[in-house]
Amino acid sequence: MRRLQERVALITGAASGIGRVTAERLADEGAMVVVTDVQDNAGEQTSADIRDTGGDALYVHLDVTNEAGWQGAVERVLAERGRLDILVNNAGLGDLATIEETSLADWERTVAIDQTGVFLGMKTCADALKASGHGSVINISSIFGTSGGFGTSPAYHAAKGAVRTLTKNVALHWATQGVRVNSVNPGFIRTPILDQAKGTEVWDAMTAMTPMGRLGEPHEIAAAVAYLASDDASFVTGLELYVDGGYIAR
Repeated sequence: MRRLQERVALITGAASGIGRVTAERLADEGAMVVVTDVQDNAGEQTSADIRDTGGDALYVHLDVTNEAGWQGAVERVLAERGRLDILVNNAGLGDLATIEETSLADWERTVAIDQTGVFLGMKTCADALKASGHGSVINISSIFGTSGGFGTSPAYHAAKGAVRTLTKNVALHWATQGVRVNSVNPGFIRTPILDQAKGTEVWDAMTAMTPMGRLGEPHEIAAAVAYLASDDASFVTGLELYVDGGYIAR
C-alpha cells in the first residue's frame, strides 16, 4: 500500500534503529521522508539507501534540544518540499542508573532529548502541520512511560511519561485544527543496541516478561507509525498505542 503518497514526513533520530526502519516504511508507503539526526554519516547513509531503493529522502542535521535547529530544519523542508504533513518524534536517550546514581546533568540531558525535544518539534512544526490538511504527529513514548519498569532510569521514565500526557494535551488542542496527535509505546524491541544482551540474563528476562514470549521487531513499531500517519487513522487522536507483546496488559 502507498497510503502516504505525496506526503512529507520528518522523523527524528532516523539514522539508525527504530527511526531508520520507520523512515524506510514511510518511504515505502509513498512519503517523501526527511531523515534527521545528529549522526551525520549514518543519517546520510539512511537517506541514500532509501533513494537507492526507489524512495524519496533528504537528510537534515538536527539536534532536537536546539530550538534554532528545529526552526532551520522546518524552514529547509518547506523551502525544498513545500509542505510538512507528518512529524515522528522518535529521537531518544536511555540509561540504567538509579535515582541515587543519576546526576542533575544526566537528568537534564535525558529530559532535554526525550521530553523537551518532543515539545520543540510540535511547537516548531505546528503551523506547517495545520496547513497540511492531513497533519499527523506520532510521538514515540515507551512502556516505561506507563510502568515503573525495574526501578531504574528515573529520567527516562519521567520524560516518557510526560510524552504520553503531552500527546493527549496537544491532541485535544489541535482536535479541530486538522492535526492528529498520537503516541506509540514500544515494549522490548530487538534493535542493534540490544544485541549485546543476547545470551545473557537481561535478554532472557526481557523475553520472559513479554507475554508473547519474544522481543518485538523495529518493523512492528514502524507499521504502527505508518497506520497513525495515514488517513486510515483519520478518527484517531490522543491514542496511546502499545506495541509491547502484551507487557502492559499483565
